[in-house]
Amino acid sequence: MMTKTIYDNPDHELLRDQVARFLAREVEPHAAAWEDTGMVPRDVLRRMGQAGLLGIAFEGAYGGGDADALTNLVFAEALSQSTFAGFIITVLVHTDMAGPHLHHAGNAAQKAKYLGKVTAGEMITAVGITEPGAGSDVAGIRTTARKEGNEWVLNGTKMFITNGVHADLYFIAAKTGTARHDMTMFIVEKGTPGFSVGRALRKTGWLSSDTAELILDNVRIPEENLLGEQGKGFYSVMKNFQTERIALGAMAIGHCTQALQLTLDYVRQRQAFGGTLWDKQAIRQRISMLDARVRAARQFMYHCAWSVTQGHDIVQEVSMLKALTGELVNEVVQTCQQFHGGMGFIRETAIERLWRDARVLAIGGGATEVMLEEVAKRY
Repeated sequence: MMTKTIYDNPDHELLRDQVARFLAREVEPHAAAWEDTGMVPRDVLRRMGQAGLLGIAFEGAYGGGDADALTNLVFAEALSQSTFAGFIITVLVHTDMAGPHLHHAGNAAQKAKYLGKVTAGEMITAVGITEPGAGSDVAGIRTTARKEGNEWVLNGTKMFITNGVHADLYFIAAKTGTARHDMTMFIVEKGTPGFSVGRALRKTGWLSSDTAELILDNVRIPEENLLGEQGKGFYSVMKNFQTERIALGAMAIGHCTQALQLTLDYVRQRQAFGGTLWDKQAIRQRISMLDARVRAARQFMYHCAWSVTQGHDIVQEVSMLKALTGELVNEVVQTCQQFHGGMGFIRETAIERLWRDARVLAIGGGATEVMLEEVAKRY
């Protein structure tokens, strides 16, 4: 159901094929076990790095692919053809949510020290913005950083941090002044004294990803670990949200595509009331309309990525995309699960997993209600 777009080129098809082969070989046969252990094995991520799949949008000088937003979207959508969203989000946090902070704001010394290892999968990244009292309201964070001599001292708590348990490198947002938007990004390495995992969090979905509460208790880092400009971290976060939200849109569209294909296969062979479920007009029409809406949303998603390559301000459009796809994927997977009947409620089935995994896509990365307000205030 991945129809061609006007933005496709031969390199995009090669990338889709490469990712599909990796998923078929390294992920789909093994990821059920990762759902039990709660993490993606690091050797799998290193093999992704060796294949050139963990730094597609990063600089070639550090092993990246120098790709534009369209190519990066092709990667995210291809990755999202996996039926294991915990694996998908582990990678996309690294490539599209955490890593871009270093890519966009890192200085030459920081990139030389870290970016090559990030691209190779030798260092896995996480981004610490959300807190117990501050989610979509980024400016509401309470974590602080104060300067003492040639060090910064960080104190606070971060919550719902994907890759939080097992990451090697964290990009942490902290207040550095009293103004509401006065925050700064910092680089914190795993093992820094005072920096710890408060607890690993048990989730409804995304079971093969690790999610954590992080504690910063008088964490001292050298002044060279300040990432970007002091006091401008809020704007860095807002900039990177555009990449993140397009990636989450790709994840949602990928789930829709997989759910619809699984359901088409199922209803064509499931016998009931003297025929297949596909013989029922209501089911045929419901699936057809859902597919039409998914295809329309997918074209809008590609248009958003193309607009990024043209340098357009598309905060409103990307906010629309995030709201639209976050709601659409939940409607699609729930309908598809319904058409699977009792089997759709059984663990270990792909449609049940997609149903659980899709729920957070209307919450994380900007809840639907917050996204719609971002849309409305730009009219």
